[in-house]
Amino acid sequence: MNIRRSAALVAATVVIGAVSAQASVADSVSPSASSSPKTVVPSGLYGKSDPTYDGVWRQSLAFVAQDTAGVKPAGKAVAWLSGQQCDNGGFAAFRAEPGKACDAKTPLDSNSTAAAVQALVAVGGRDGEVSKGVDWLKKNQNDDGGWGYNPGGASDANSTSVVLGALAAAGQKPADVKTGPGKSGLDALASLALPCSDGKSAGAVAYQPDKKGKLAANADATAAGVLGALGSGFAPDRGKAPDAYTCEDGKTPDDLAHNGAVYLQNQLSTHLYLKSQLAGAEDQPDYGNTADAVTAVAAAEGIKYTKDPYAWLEKNARAWAVQSGPAAYAQLIFAAHATGNDPHDFGGTDLVSALNKTGPAPASAKSADESQDKKDDKSDGGGLGTWWIVGVMFVAAVGAGFLISGRKKQQL
Repeated sequence: MNIRRSAALVAATVVIGAVSAQASVADSVSPSASSSPKTVVPSGLYGKSDPTYDGVWRQSLAFVAQDTAGVKPAGKAVAWLSGQQCDNGGFAAFRAEPGKACDAKTPLDSNSTAAAVQALVAVGGRDGEVSKGVDWLKKNQNDDGGWGYNPGGASDANSTSVVLGALAAAGQKPADVKTGPGKSGLDALASLALPCSDGKSAGAVAYQPDKKGKLAANADATAAGVLGALGSGFAPDRGKAPDAYTCEDGKTPDDLAHNGAVYLQNQLSTHLYLKSQLAGAEDQPDYGNTADAVTAVAAAEGIKYTKDPYAWLEKNARAWAVQSGPAAYAQLIFAAHATGNDPHDFGGTDLVSALNKTGPAPASAKSADESQDKKDDKSDGGGLGTWWIVGVMFVAAVGAGFLISGRKKQQL
């Protein structure tokens, strides 16, 4: 999902912290990779831009995206992410000096922590770090069941959703993670959902209530909310087509995911993309939010309404990904994964290879041909596997009088 940070939040972010036993400062930084005189980009980090505000975030999305394509990141890349964790389990957006212990001024946040938890689950073998991260998230849950970006901050849909994905990835049941008042993150999301009676905003999720308590539709928050309600994390599998593509009254997680997806597909049906919400950019596409929306709709509703928007992304989003770096490539890979498309052939671009090239060479990676062999059919109903077809041809050749039918397990 595409987490938005306010200018005030960004300005307040500082970088101090602790080190992992598996990564030394000497191994994790490269002076030649500096993006500015004051910021050194670690050699184990994906992307070359200033990591001050998104280092952990982009590294985490990269790992989860690679996992969907059978890629194992380099050991030093995993060690860098692990080394960003504080002893209490939390993560900041980026800590330039991981050899220094975290203190009360270290700007830990729910988004970086939850993203890192999902990433460390994906790479495997990091149960200790995952457990500490989950504990930190639980300790910083708000009374309404949700999470804000910073500990103690008002709950918002994006932060709550990425935490729900982390809890599910770590083997927790999000509905059972509750505060003293008995509220879960799912309750917090439900409180931000707009009712079906709200006209064009029906089914949408608000980022937060305004000062008067009013909810306003937000496509970014809605895409995040769909995945949060599903408990799917960044890289959901394809969902099943519903009986009806209309907003349905109800407050269950399934209702929330369905209604949010209906809102998003209605937005996508107009231009095939979502427009930027930045001032002065009314007609400018928001590639990240469009990719997130495609992923969310496919996860909740299947691919019926994602084919054209996904084709639009294939045609138009490559330059954005090249400029934006690893997190952008990851978002497009998530969209390909959720819709059953091949991330090695995104309008002629190999997204997986492009992502891999933004960081240290992976420890191992499946070839494009191997991924293609496992690619599912692009229809809602799934597809018939290659070996199933070969089997049918063989049975027909020997004159057998029956066929063994089956459905291929959904994969990349």
